[in-house]
Amino acid sequence: MTAPVRKRMSGAPPPAALAASILAAALAIGGTSAQAQIAPQTDPSGLTGQDGTAASEPAPRLANGTPNLGRVPGEKGAWAVPYITNMAARVISVDGSPVAAPEATVSGSRGPRSGSASEPHIPFLPWSAALYDYNSANESKYDPEGYCMPPGGPRMMATPYPMEIIQLPEQERIIMIFEGATHIWREIYMDGRPHPEGDALNPTFLGHSVGRWEGDTLVVDVVGFNETTWIDFFGHPHTDALHLVERFSRPDKNTLRYEATIDDPEAYAAPWTVAWDIPWSPDGELLEYICQENNLYLYHLTDDFGQPIFGNR
Repeated sequence: MTAPVRKRMSGAPPPAALAASILAAALAIGGTSAQAQIAPQTDPSGLTGQDGTAASEPAPRLANGTPNLGRVPGEKGAWAVPYITNMAARVISVDGSPVAAPEATVSGSRGPRSGSASEPHIPFLPWSAALYDYNSANESKYDPEGYCMPPGGPRMMATPYPMEIIQLPEQERIIMIFEGATHIWREIYMDGRPHPEGDALNPTFLGHSVGRWEGDTLVVDVVGFNETTWIDFFGHPHTDALHLVERFSRPDKNTLRYEATIDDPEAYAAPWTVAWDIPWSPDGELLEYICQENNLYLYHLTDDFGQPIFGNR
């Protein structure tokens, strides 16, 4: 199978010298299924977030009446972001049309990765399907997050570390702080500004976010991503043309509902939307997290030619 290859930006892990071999291998196995196994991970089935109590408290609100997506004064707690390893299993629509039970065809977050062949509902382009098959076959060997790079994009909302949301109405900002990725944070501008254009839009891991309220739902429009990240742990790729539309709502005190539309016309033939719930952890808090401190497995990785990627330590 021969597929057109889209050139990746330089600077993304793996090292630039390996990029050509990765894409070449992707072409070579473009239509094959991956049989690599991954270690069991905690990945809630279905939409999660309910705490099992008979009745949930209503969602809190700020003094100005907008939903409070974070803590109320005097309480502890944080959002317990779940581990969503394969977003193909969380698709609710493609190009606006509902998708029923996508997990029925997807291999799931545990067990064999079957690549694009098991995800007919994902509107891959030929090159993105080939690269996804390669990423699947090689597990996390070339996963940028495995090299302590920020997850970026929707993956930040699917990486299992606590998260805090801080709303600053007077400054027209919303701040999200994540324990993972070494306490990376994102800033959502709520002052009505547009996205920068042209050279003024500097590609970053988390992109440029502007938000607005639609009733009780926070809608965040994000552009300006670099190509360094994967969409998820399984390795769905994206380009710098990625346009993300996120929707945050809090139906009750214990649940943050997250929905994201992935629109990347250079990687996918149509937009696709994923969704899941994030539960509130009353005793949760952000702890120190240093990725590089214990990332020793990198020194055991070899490239496609059997050579150490980082040399021996």
